Amino acid sequence: MSDENRRTMAESTHRETADPSDDDMLVQTDVSESVTESTHRVSTPTVIRAEHIDVYYNDVQALDDISLEIPENRVTAMIGPSGCGKSTFLRCINRMNDLVDAARVEGNLYLRGKNVYDADVDPVALRRRVGMVFQKPNPFPKSIYDNVAYGLEIQNKEGDYDAIVEESLKRAALWDEVKDKLDESGLDLSGGQQQRLCIARAIAPDPEVILMDEPASALDPIATSKIEDLIEDLAEEYTVVIVTHNMQQAARISDKTAVFLTGGELVEFDDTQKIFENPASQRVEDYITGKFG
Repeated sequence: MSDENRRTMAESTHRETADPSDDDMLVQTDVSESVTESTHRVSTPTVIRAEHIDVYYNDVQALDDISLEIPENRVTAMIGPSGCGKSTFLRCINRMNDLVDAARVEGNLYLRGKNVYDADVDPVALRRRVGMVFQKPNPFPKSIYDNVAYGLEIQNKEGDYDAIVEESLKRAALWDEVKDKLDESGLDLSGGQQQRLCIARAIAPDPEVILMDEPASALDPIATSKIEDLIEDLAEEYTVVIVTHNMQQAARISDKTAVFLTGGELVEFDDTQKIFENPASQRVEDYITGKFG
């Protein structure tokens, strides 16, 4: 073997066995920093924070010590058997329980750091920031146009109503179906279209949060699929909180899932994938796998 070949082999062996070079360390450092930066980018601020929320209807306790944080521009699903307090908690967020004489709410619930139950909070103003879509479509006996514009009118919103109505219907994935019949009654639409009309009405005043209480439970599978697609799209601009009895629906569309069980107890709240694949609570696993519920 020539001296030149020996030198080449020696240099090759040295490169393979030597300690990491400065360049190698730089690569490792860059990767670490990249991961840190990536983690920082995907973190999202908390929009709604509940602290020790208890709700009573007269002497009956409907929610027991609920604490959780709902992130911005994500879909948060609330699941659990009937009567476990899911809808009651949803109505706490925009103080709809205030309309129930027998209801009493204790604890703190913050919207972007402000306790919505402070004495200086106007519930009507709060509901402008926190829109709500109910289980059963409830369009007003008005034209499609007037249904969407209703919230703008009662809030004395300024702006180009025609443009806002069009944009709201587009966001609700309804514009192409109704653009030529805006003067017709909203009651003439199909059930799925009515629900999307109600969603358009809810987003027209441009709220920060959209609450949905079983928005697809009364709809057929095709309409349900459209509502689910719409919810995922809305989360790009709004924080969405949805109550559903359909666990498969929660698994499909939500980022976070809260599991309420009997007695108004929040048993687990975590990333949806973890809840459905590896829940921390045996009670949650039993519920998800159908052992009870």
